Amino acid sequence: MGRAEYLTGKLGGLVLGSCQTAGGVFLLLGDTIRSMFRYKIRWDQLLEQMYFIGIRSQVVVLTTGAFTGAVFAAQVWFQFKRFGMESAIGPTVSIAMCRELGPVLCCLLLAGRVGAAMAAELSSMKITEQVDALRALGVYPVEYLVVPRFLALVLSAPILTAMALVTGIGCGYFVAVKIFGVDGAYYWDNTVKFTDRKDVLIALIKALIFGVIIATIACHKGMNCPPGTAGVGKTTTEAVVNASITLLVVNFFLTVLLNALLYSN
Repeated sequence: MGRAEYLTGKLGGLVLGSCQTAGGVFLLLGDTIRSMFRYKIRWDQLLEQMYFIGIRSQVVVLTTGAFTGAVFAAQVWFQFKRFGMESAIGPTVSIAMCRELGPVLCCLLLAGRVGAAMAAELSSMKITEQVDALRALGVYPVEYLVVPRFLALVLSAPILTAMALVTGIGCGYFVAVKIFGVDGAYYWDNTVKFTDRKDVLIALIKALIFGVIIATIACHKGMNCPPGTAGVGKTTTEAVVNASITLLVVNFFLTVLLNALLYSN
């Protein structure tokens, strides 16, 4: 077999594997949504997952939002000062945090922290046959394991994103006004004037969809872990990488679609 045939076979296998994975993810998403309406929600597990995802992720999310807003305000000030446009720093930081930086960075962190934890936990249960034990007891694994994690992440992601936005915009104000001497009244006036409620809506919609992506991919990887302890590490890595790449790709299409829908007039 020549090199061309070998590369073609490898490429075909990669494409086929990607299509199979994508199909499995969509099937799990449909099964999860169906199970939400077919079975009763396990509130104890949902609250436990929301504590792990929401409460215990606050420090990481707030720190990221704070320093993202601070460094972006500093970079904008360095450039805008050359043109005498210091009064535009506020809305620039605010709109950038709302439309892109806030939801994307917050959910990338959730993919690394929460997505990895979900994939590792479910894959450990898979290889130790705990998932099979649930089936033997008459418990549907998707309803018992996936639905609480899915709902918790989908509900927590927009809340954490909103917190990151507030912290980032506030730290941007502190850097621009208290450190670089931008007029605080003009800063807030222009921020409120040029930041629309649609910008905040874009951030929350993105966070909601990103939460769906992270939860579905992480749970799919965990529920389909290959046998052996080595599969846990491989599954966890693939869950984080696949969720992060999918999030960034989907973010582009969401940006185009949401701007077309909300700012078409």
